[in-house]
Amino acid sequence: MTHRQVVILLYGVCAIFALLSLFLLWPSGGSIGLVLAVLGTGIWVGVQHLGYLEFGELGRVAQRTLGQRQIFINDLAIRRATEDLKGTSDYVQVCHILETVFSTNDFDGFELRVKAEAEEPPTISGKRQRLRPGEGLRFEWSKPGVARFRDGWATWNLGLELVTTSNRWRGSMKIYRVYTDHPLLVDTNLLISVFPVVLADALDRALTSNEVVVPEATASTDFMAAQAS
Repeated sequence: MTHRQVVILLYGVCAIFALLSLFLLWPSGGSIGLVLAVLGTGIWVGVQHLGYLEFGELGRVAQRTLGQRQIFINDLAIRRATEDLKGTSDYVQVCHILETVFSTNDFDGFELRVKAEAEEPPTISGKRQRLRPGEGLRFEWSKPGVARFRDGWATWNLGLELVTTSNRWRGSMKIYRVYTDHPLLVDTNLLISVFPVVLADALDRALTSNEVVVPEATASTDFMAAQAS
């Protein structure tokens, strides 16, 4: 704006405030409410036109504060899944726990890739196949109505390397979310700290058992891929 336009604008704002102050000469419930409503609307519109990034950040913080209840629910679900994984040694149960926890948060799906060790090739009873050394299992899941992740899609994804407490690499997990204006209401620190280690330990126990049963959701060849490394 030019210097002249700024001066005229400030004069106009001062005139509006002076006019509103006249209503306070005869205070009443209705007049005070009208003045406050007009002032609030004027301030909000003015702040929006200023375009300060600080106001946008304050709005985001306020929105996240309103969503604290959902954040608490999502974080609690991850913590419960972590505890459940500590007590399981069954591959089907591991997949079921993962599907349950991610169906209640703001992620749209995940892809789990599990590698088998050379000295312990498990038998997949569902297909009566035996994994050769270096091959692995693959489990994909996505929310109803959301397409499965493919490379090149406009998605945000989080990759987790699954390393056990004994420093054995058991595979990887990719968690993805389609781009949206809706904020991610979950603490990602819960997913990148203890959760991957506990998941890797659960998979390690499942693969070292006598047999590994593939869940029904991955019975097709599209979901159960045995690929040589």
